[in-house]
Amino acid sequence: MTNVSNPVAQLLNTGNLVVRDADADDGISTYVWQGFDYPTDTLIAGMKVGVDFVTGFNRTLTAWTSDSDPSASPYYVMMEVRGDPELVLCAGSKKVWRTGPWNGFRYSGIPGTLTYTGFNFSFINNEQEITYSYNTSSSVLSKLTVNQSGAVQRSLWVEDSGMWNVIWYAPMDQCDTMRVCGPFAACNPNTSPSCDCIQGFTPKSPAKWLYRDATDGCVRKTKLDCLNGTDGFHVIPYTKLADTSNASVNKNLSLVDCKTKCLSNCSCTAYAPADVRNGGSGCIIWTSELTDLRVFINNSYGQDLYVRLAAIDLAIQESNNSFHERSNQGVASGNNHLELSQKNDLELPLLDFGTIVSATENFSADNKLGEGGFGPVYKGRLGDGQEIAVKRLAKSSVQGLVEFKNEVVLIAKLQHRNLVRLLGCCIQGEERILVYEYMPNKSLDFLLFGKPKEEGLDWQIRFKIIMGIARGLLYLHHDSRLRVIHRDLKASNILLDKDMNPKISDFGMARIFGGDEVEGNTRKVVGTYGYMSPEYAMDGIFSQKSDVFSFGVLVLEIITGKKNRGVYLAAAHTNLLDHVWNSWKEGNSLQMVDESMGYSYPINEVMSCIKVGLLCVQNHPEDRPLMPSVLVMLSGDSALLPYPKEPGFAVRSVPYQMESVSSKPSSSSTYDMSVTLVQGR
Repeated sequence: MTNVSNPVAQLLNTGNLVVRDADADDGISTYVWQGFDYPTDTLIAGMKVGVDFVTGFNRTLTAWTSDSDPSASPYYVMMEVRGDPELVLCAGSKKVWRTGPWNGFRYSGIPGTLTYTGFNFSFINNEQEITYSYNTSSSVLSKLTVNQSGAVQRSLWVEDSGMWNVIWYAPMDQCDTMRVCGPFAACNPNTSPSCDCIQGFTPKSPAKWLYRDATDGCVRKTKLDCLNGTDGFHVIPYTKLADTSNASVNKNLSLVDCKTKCLSNCSCTAYAPADVRNGGSGCIIWTSELTDLRVFINNSYGQDLYVRLAAIDLAIQESNNSFHERSNQGVASGNNHLELSQKNDLELPLLDFGTIVSATENFSADNKLGEGGFGPVYKGRLGDGQEIAVKRLAKSSVQGLVEFKNEVVLIAKLQHRNLVRLLGCCIQGEERILVYEYMPNKSLDFLLFGKPKEEGLDWQIRFKIIMGIARGLLYLHHDSRLRVIHRDLKASNILLDKDMNPKISDFGMARIFGGDEVEGNTRKVVGTYGYMSPEYAMDGIFSQKSDVFSFGVLVLEIITGKKNRGVYLAAAHTNLLDHVWNSWKEGNSLQMVDESMGYSYPINEVMSCIKVGLLCVQNHPEDRPLMPSVLVMLSGDSALLPYPKEPGFAVRSVPYQMESVSSKPSSSSTYDMSVTLVQGR
């Protein structure tokens, strides 16, 4: 600290504790010491993490040992200044997770920042400092924390509840863990297995690869031909760039010059733009193995990586592209026959029928969990003790065969903590069976509508369920490789694990969108009345916004504890949406809150959720928000949210009895072809 004649300490409105010279002429002076230079486990607005080359400060975030012990734990976040600088989470000397380099807009490995409103992110990389910081609008209070469990979390403060709500965390999935796939392999959490050799490479240890051990990575199929100048580049889009700590960076080169420089260096394995703005500029060049590479599916995430290949491997790539285009067209055709073979890329474990018979005690009635239009679902237990849910296709169900194919194709490629996990399948004779992880807390509709009111869910659990469903739907719509529209999102299709984490299930009705496709149309409307958007129920038009409508219905059901029963010409004003809307307009929204919660809930948080629910069920699809906005709004102040317009209603000309949950399997109909879990015996 600089010596001063009259030091004074001052706590600024930013939260920064500073020491300055009280005798300075301007009364302010330069701070001779500030608390922001010594972060512990938390970064708040205005603070910096990184290296200041002038002062010598190396600001890092270090987790506490526990909530009550502020001594340093092994986990800390630092700025890696080698190569193209990025933030890295470490456990001792081991790197656990990294942000990916700054690409001009954001860190390439943190796509979630695209959805943040009220945030301004800053990255400075010059001769004086390499630092990261952020600022927020006056209505947003946020912090970035590294905790004792080894997770980095972004949280928003909810004023009325007096609680921090986590809106982002890392590591988030298996592909966030560094080097899980080894050199020259890319990790994609939406595929099974998640590791795959990049084009032009093959597994280094095929035997290990068969057992899902990809740590040895991949090796080239064909040696480069640098001297004859026949090498070219394969573009891998939407990537979190490979580790750049051993790469070279030149900010002044154009992307064309970067390519030329790579080709002129026989050791160059890949290149990428250092800044993706304005078509790309600057140059990152790798002359060693590409490690810790992952890919995203959303074309707004990540950036292009140009991998150097021999000419023959580039030619194979063009041939493969043509083949996959034809294959994908075949999958979308909706044929009733099912084709699964060892060459199929699903990589699902195939279980023996006898194993499933043994696990379910020969499909015992005592083990039956529910029944849908496709057939029954049973609880089972494998030989190692793992509990499973077994979905058995009814042999007479033609529609069920299509559903089965749809679920196998979809869920095998989708992996997220808020989606039910497919463990394997059985295809033997006429048997078509799917095996899922077992959910001990059954389905959301059972807990909301099937239990006595005195056993109701408290608000903390309800809000956790709302946020989990939102994250799962965000993944389906924006982050997964397939861009999936669920089309049958409802309470009975939300399963709950032992910790009450929600899992979206039943993808038999789901549809895949590709390219720039934003909506689809069908002559056969499938789903469940009460959850269908008006444009889907009446005109067969479905999109992300129709799923958002269903999510809005779910939010209002979770808050009120009441089931939405649709609107019928024979009985107007019996619709939950209508009740909530009228209560909202009259300023009596809290009267709709499930009375089983009493008054032990944060009013502002509940009001925000009610308002978000109403925004999601607005009549016109263009008025409804997309899921990235929904997730942010759920954590915000209700007063700052837009005012909702009137909800949409799916009107039927004849009364329709909605499904109920009891101790017996529910009957199926054209509009309910999914499983309703019932109370175990």
